[in-house]
Amino acid sequence: MADIEEWGKPVERRGRLTVVLALATLISAFGSSFQYGYNVAVINSPSPFMQQFYNTTYLERYGSPMEDNFLTLLWSLSVSMYPLGGFFGSLMVAPLVNKLGRKGTLLFNNIFSMVPAVMMGVSEIAKTYEIIIVARFIVGICAGLSSNVVPMYLGELSPKNLRGALGIVPQLFITIGILSAQVLGIRNILGNSTGWPLMLGLTGIPALIELLLLPVFPESPRYMLIQRGDEKTAKKALQRLRGWEDVDAELSEMRLEDQSEKAEGHLSVLSLLSQRSLRWQLVSIIIMNMGQQLSGVNAIYYYADNIYATAGVNQNDIQYVTVGTGAVNVFMTIAAVFIVEASGRRLLLLCGFGICCGACVLLTVALTFQESVTWMPYVSITCVIIYVIGHAIGPSPIPYVVTTEMFRQSARPAAFMVAGSVHWLSNFTVGLIFPFLERGLGSYSFIIFSFICLVTLVYIWLVVPETKNKTFLEISQMFAKMNKVEIKLGDGDLPLKESKETFINKQRYENKTCLKIKDKTVY
Repeated sequence: MADIEEWGKPVERRGRLTVVLALATLISAFGSSFQYGYNVAVINSPSPFMQQFYNTTYLERYGSPMEDNFLTLLWSLSVSMYPLGGFFGSLMVAPLVNKLGRKGTLLFNNIFSMVPAVMMGVSEIAKTYEIIIVARFIVGICAGLSSNVVPMYLGELSPKNLRGALGIVPQLFITIGILSAQVLGIRNILGNSTGWPLMLGLTGIPALIELLLLPVFPESPRYMLIQRGDEKTAKKALQRLRGWEDVDAELSEMRLEDQSEKAEGHLSVLSLLSQRSLRWQLVSIIIMNMGQQLSGVNAIYYYADNIYATAGVNQNDIQYVTVGTGAVNVFMTIAAVFIVEASGRRLLLLCGFGICCGACVLLTVALTFQESVTWMPYVSITCVIIYVIGHAIGPSPIPYVVTTEMFRQSARPAAFMVAGSVHWLSNFTVGLIFPFLERGLGSYSFIIFSFICLVTLVYIWLVVPETKNKTFLEISQMFAKMNKVEIKLGDGDLPLKESKETFINKQRYENKTCLKIKDKTVY
């Protein structure tokens, strides 16, 4: 039992990274988030060989070569079906996590990875390109689910002092997935005419590993206690995750959250949109997720090869420079894992969007003058790398963390459904519009991205509070003041701090818990 300094105020124990918590984090992130990143980049390198396969297959079927416009349409569908599937996957988040739980949803989600992996792997043998397009949509559903459920699962497993660091791990594995696809896409490995079907099919391996290993780890204790009412299982899960027997203080905080939500029930998306008490949280996650995708990160990657070529990089060596950029992305995301609890979420978001805004402005200038000034292409390369660094430390990972933190248990699934839908629709929009934007505005298109970064930065500066080292209820209390509402508790309207202490005292008294106060024992 924890020592007691004052009546009803237990000395708080700082959570630690136990073996169970670490392995649950790594397996869920590798089995789910890794696939998201891998499938983002997997078709970039072998695209010439895949398009050649499309053309050859069409020729064998119909006896004439495929028209260029039709080939462009098919390839656009192959690329865009992935974010479209992601959008539909996001729509499935709330019903699945409420029905199957967080861990259960991740296990179920592996169907949407293993089936398309087989489909893409046999596409060349089956001589059908349509199966690739359908498989890209299905694996997009997998990404849409995993991009929302993994941060939710880890956020609910983590103690509050590790919630930010572990919340960035999914984004870290997304960047590792991108880097892995870039490495495997090197011409001498699998990015060639014979290796691309295997490269596409490898996405099923992380899913198989997760399917075999994740069942031995606990379900979210908050889900088991608050949504299932299974306190015994929740307590056992917490004891395994924390590495100690005394988890009463954390269970009491969950019970208090449960009481404060009983009047609300499980919120649907429509009821979430109409809740005054969640207004600023909802606006914040929408703006941050739009800013994350509309800030030009996908456009930067799209433009990178042209920038490297203009800078004089040998055409065959561009693939290695791309891998180097991916490695910088991974390294900076690792840095974010270690600094997020010290610096806080808000500072990383502000710094990240600020760096991206400046890099986009400088990149516009560099691209405009790179043909007339000999050293300007190297400035362009530097801008790309600086942009990647800025995005990796804030805009990429932090929105997932704060989406978990800003909402309590009843609203969290619907909030992730909204955030995920905005994320994937914005991703789809950039992929669809940017080629036309680039054709019409050229390098000046990055001015639009810099403006979006600036608007997002100003909003975060004015509205989004710091959430590190705070419980979900404490964060709700901060937003309650902004929304000009009061958080209702199950049995009264006491202030949050007083209610929490009263509730813990009540639980301890009812359970006849022995409280040790200095050298005296009180029952």
